[in-house]
Amino acid sequence: MSTARRLLQWLGVPLTCVIMIVTVRTLTFPSYQTRPPPCDVTDQDFIPASTDRLDRLGRAITFRTVSYEPGRGTPQELLKLAAFIQDSFPVIHSSPLVTREVVGNFSLLYRVEGTDGSLQPGLLAAHLDVVPVTEEPGWDAEPFSGQRKDGFVYGRGTIDSKQTLMGQLEALESHLKRGHRFRRTLYLAFGHDEEVLGHYGAKRIAELLEQRGVKLEFVLDEGFAVTENFVPGVTKKVAPLSVTEKGYLTVKLRVRMKGGHGSMPEKESAIGVLSQAVTNLERNPQPNLWGSGPERDLAEHLATEMSLPHRVVSSNLWLFAPVMRWVLSLKAATNALCRTTTAVTRFHAGIKENVIAPEAVAIVNHRVHPKQTIQEVLDHDVRVIGDPRVQVEVVQSLVPAPVSPSGPESPAYMAVQETIQQVFPDSLVAPAVQTGYTDARHYWKLTSAIYRFSPNVMGPEDLARLHGVNERISVRDYERTMNFYFHLMQNVDKPLVGRGHGHEGDL
Repeated sequence: MSTARRLLQWLGVPLTCVIMIVTVRTLTFPSYQTRPPPCDVTDQDFIPASTDRLDRLGRAITFRTVSYEPGRGTPQELLKLAAFIQDSFPVIHSSPLVTREVVGNFSLLYRVEGTDGSLQPGLLAAHLDVVPVTEEPGWDAEPFSGQRKDGFVYGRGTIDSKQTLMGQLEALESHLKRGHRFRRTLYLAFGHDEEVLGHYGAKRIAELLEQRGVKLEFVLDEGFAVTENFVPGVTKKVAPLSVTEKGYLTVKLRVRMKGGHGSMPEKESAIGVLSQAVTNLERNPQPNLWGSGPERDLAEHLATEMSLPHRVVSSNLWLFAPVMRWVLSLKAATNALCRTTTAVTRFHAGIKENVIAPEAVAIVNHRVHPKQTIQEVLDHDVRVIGDPRVQVEVVQSLVPAPVSPSGPESPAYMAVQETIQQVFPDSLVAPAVQTGYTDARHYWKLTSAIYRFSPNVMGPEDLARLHGVNERISVRDYERTMNFYFHLMQNVDKPLVGRGHGHEGDL
């Protein structure tokens, strides 16, 4: 027998075993999806997008509650919005079961008293403020009009996040009108400066609750919407339920060198040295960490719903994780799930065309992967820049959020998942990493179960509307938003118990 044949026979046994394992896992990999009875327009408790409810949403949009920077917003508009809310929901504001507090001058905290003190409270969060509107053309309706047109409500805040603010209030108003008596105490927390870090709003709400000794069963804040064409190999809509948030690190790079007249330049300049440093950062990205965090769970929770090639890969990440890691790194949107991202956002140097700049400054923004520390990101930057003339200074940082439990063993997660699939029955739910930050980060001390989700549908063409031109929400989506919060309030109003799952883990 030839050496080549003996080698093939020697390799054949382990290769056959690998193929058998891959095949068995692909065929037997468990589904993480639920199939609750769908919310239907014929249900007695269905909340329709009636004219009066749409009018209230539209009116909320007209208040220009813009946040510009920490401590600088639009206080009079916030007061007007708060007064409007109080007038628009008379049952909430007259109920002896509900207390309303103003926190930090403008934020609102509602507490709905439950009957069962053994159940820890839940908290639903939203925010009152919005980002500024630029002078860009392209709006189909005035950005603070709240106008209804062709089945949509237009205006700043319609998807970030006055739709969740008003949806939660409509849901609570409907429950109280029906005489529902909650078992679990429920908080609604509406910060007024989320768009500028939330230090005077949600942070103070969280501090107040902590001072009172409150421990929460769960927090649900805004997050990803139900998405179309989000995951390769999946034809259904996907609802990413975020279980963590990336951290945030802004660094300033500064180079100081000899200036002078442009007619007598030195061999190197501050601009040239800093340009090389920036190039080094962009050509040597932070390490690809896909598979070490919740992004791995996203693939596995969707595995059974994928086309066959993708299902084989996602059911066998013990083998194919390196392939997945490489493929996802090829596109900007999915690369953000894999690693700490590096974005050079500002570059300042020079005062005149014939004067050599003595100083050059660049600002670099990192969104930090949950499995990486701030120090590790900084160490990588310094190493790849490789030039002591480049000073690296931390401007601002926030560590990644703790990873909240997910899957069948997490009752709070499952309550949110089942509510999503009740209201969006054609969607799949999977744990995800929030690439931006929300007010949820202020509640870390109050619970380990913090989730982020926005109950509306967004296609690829809608992503630019977020903080951009022509922000809008469909009437159908706002109807689903109200019903999502209504059903969530029902689904968490009982003891939440974990359930087992058949998956034995990776090999």
